[in-house]
Amino acid sequence: MNYKTIDDIDVTNKRVFLRADFNVPLTKEAPYTITDDTRIRAAAPTIRALLKRGARLIVASHLGRPKGKFEEKYSLKPIFQHLKEKMTTPIFFTKDCIGPEVEAQVSALKSGETLLLENLRFHPEEEKNDPAFAQALAKLADVYVDDAFGAAHRAHASIEGITHFVSVKAAGYLMDKELKYLGGVLTNPAHPFIAIIGGAKISGKIDVIQNLLQKADKVLVGGGMTYTFLKAQGKEIGKSLVEDDKVELAKSLLNNPPRLSKAGDGGWLVLPVDTMVAKEFNNDAEHRAVNVGQIPNDWMGMDIGPETIKLFTQEIANSKTIVWNGPMGVFEMPNYATGTLAIAEAMARATATGATTVVGGGDSVAALEQAHLADKMSHVSTGGGASLEFLEGKVLPGVKALEE
Repeated sequence: MNYKTIDDIDVTNKRVFLRADFNVPLTKEAPYTITDDTRIRAAAPTIRALLKRGARLIVASHLGRPKGKFEEKYSLKPIFQHLKEKMTTPIFFTKDCIGPEVEAQVSALKSGETLLLENLRFHPEEEKNDPAFAQALAKLADVYVDDAFGAAHRAHASIEGITHFVSVKAAGYLMDKELKYLGGVLTNPAHPFIAIIGGAKISGKIDVIQNLLQKADKVLVGGGMTYTFLKAQGKEIGKSLVEDDKVELAKSLLNNPPRLSKAGDGGWLVLPVDTMVAKEFNNDAEHRAVNVGQIPNDWMGMDIGPETIKLFTQEIANSKTIVWNGPMGVFEMPNYATGTLAIAEAMARATATGATTVVGGGDSVAALEQAHLADKMSHVSTGGGASLEFLEGKVLPGVKALEE
């Protein structure tokens, strides 16, 4: 990927339009306050570096899905208050993101000062990638910097359209880190390289599995999608989650490996050998571990079992590159979080012994936060949908727009 970073460009006294991803969770009732500032903290190094070098900084972001009109609960005011408390340099807020009033505020900005624009999605033209709206945003800028990897899979005006009207463009530190780690595991991983794919459904992950099967030595499967694979093998799955319309697809993946693993044993797709089952879908239901294929008729799979945990943690310990996307079970319920937490702990140990560990996708990240292990990984992606599409091998509009 051929793009510049902020270290390659001059920003002194330049109007720098920074597309950040401040799509953070807020309290449900007014006064709205931030409940998790991870994404804001992730953007901090880029903001600090630009201000230190004397940029006149204009920061833009979306928040939620306001459907193209103003809604108080989607205003960036709480983000402004949060930044104001954290920053040591002047920061201002504007009630819109385009127009003469905003342009006047940008003109008044001094070197080392910041202006936060109001939610881009209050204008329907943002999501439509409207050229006139993109041009109105570009009017505010001499330089465009994209640090919003979490939105890089969207061809929106502030991500793709604006780059046609600003001649100098670069990636922020977060965007650069995401592309280096995710790109690195796809193009030049150290072997053995394994991928661990979990989550509820094959349908949401099929392209990731197929792409990673071309590159990884083994793909370990957990989570709800396990039972569709087990059904494809003719095994009894009881009342477990299953996608009946994907059974044939699972069968073809099991029967037609794109290639053998490096060991030559064809063990490229690794399924659980046992599973934690429960009588009902709740934490306090009767539950026990059984071998796959022995799930009682009226029970359901909720997590990988103890033997699978041993198998998967051994694979992690033997690997030099590990990518993880998706939980191993219903980790929101403590009794079925064991598998997911065991994977997180095994990956933390692997990182400590020199392996490259990359985690992408909302639920896996939530599980890491829950286990307080996020800082023990080589890289934790901030982009759920974006990291998924990247791992599928898709070209992201926001990345392509930055390329020279």
